[in-house]
Amino acid sequence: MDDFFASNLGIGVIIVAQCLAVLGFVMVSLLFLVYGDRKIWAAVQMRRGPNVVGPWGLLQTVADALKYVVKEIVIPAGSDRTVFMLAPLTSFVLAMIAWAVIPFGDTWVLSDINVAILYVFAVSSLEVYGVIMGGWASNSKYPFLGSLRSAAQMISYEVSLGLIIIGVVITTGSLNFGDIVRAQDGSFGFFNWYWLPHLPMVVLFFVSALAETNRPPFDLPEAESELVAGYQVEYSSTPFLLFMAGEYIAIFLMCALMTLLFFGGWLSPIPGLPDGALWMVGKMAIFFFLFAMVKAIVPRYRYDQLMRIGWKVFLPMSLAWVVIVAFLAKFELLGGAYARWAVGG
Repeated sequence: MDDFFASNLGIGVIIVAQCLAVLGFVMVSLLFLVYGDRKIWAAVQMRRGPNVVGPWGLLQTVADALKYVVKEIVIPAGSDRTVFMLAPLTSFVLAMIAWAVIPFGDTWVLSDINVAILYVFAVSSLEVYGVIMGGWASNSKYPFLGSLRSAAQMISYEVSLGLIIIGVVITTGSLNFGDIVRAQDGSFGFFNWYWLPHLPMVVLFFVSALAETNRPPFDLPEAESELVAGYQVEYSSTPFLLFMAGEYIAIFLMCALMTLLFFGGWLSPIPGLPDGALWMVGKMAIFFFLFAMVKAIVPRYRYDQLMRIGWKVFLPMSLAWVVIVAFLAKFELLGGAYARWAVGG
């Protein structure tokens, strides 16, 4: 058996099994994320939410997914059929492959590359193409307007996200997620994590993540009251399901990035307790709860307000923060909190 796993075929089997494990985790998590999103929203509005299909309504998301799968795929007569079908597939696949470099433990990562952050940014930057393709291929003015809104919004807030992450990279001296997490390890547990030295940027990162993933109060690409459900209005059945799945997977990815960059990844918050993947998943669940609460309690912005915040508030603040962190790291001020060149601090 050892000889088999040392062969090219055995290595291929291991790689496929690891890919399927990550895919399975993300897809199973997706079912519970949608369920949790709906239950949290229902609780804020003092109603019960999904409660019929399965115990406590846990299988409601499965029933919804099956409903989409068995429905007929309707393609508008004037659409570009090839691009129309490729758009949701592009959104879903790009959202999934970003998880290849996300570590869940010290060695629990599919691909431990030194430029993991660049990889995630490259993949997430391409996701806007799925939205643009869907809006353009529909051959209708409302999806097209929704796709243009989405493109402008996603590009605007990607700039802020990138600059915020540059501050973390300067502090760590590495683009590898594992090194970033290990640099937050220390004898003070929770207070060793980057949320403390980078506190102003944690808030900006969270809000930018909401806008980047088209979540309320920044769901202007959809804006059903104005654009009749936005770029995916002509989609039905499985293609619509792929768009929605890609959106939720991207949201969960942002939760993972917040956990890795600012909140210690798989590290225990209390010194002495063992580290592990459960801490990572638990922190991601907490951040998704915050995403869901914002959706339930914050009113939607106007589009001009959305763009003004991105370009006139977040961009200058994040750019200034990069300069400040670079200065503090260069001269190793504040006890070297911003200059953890040796992994481990």
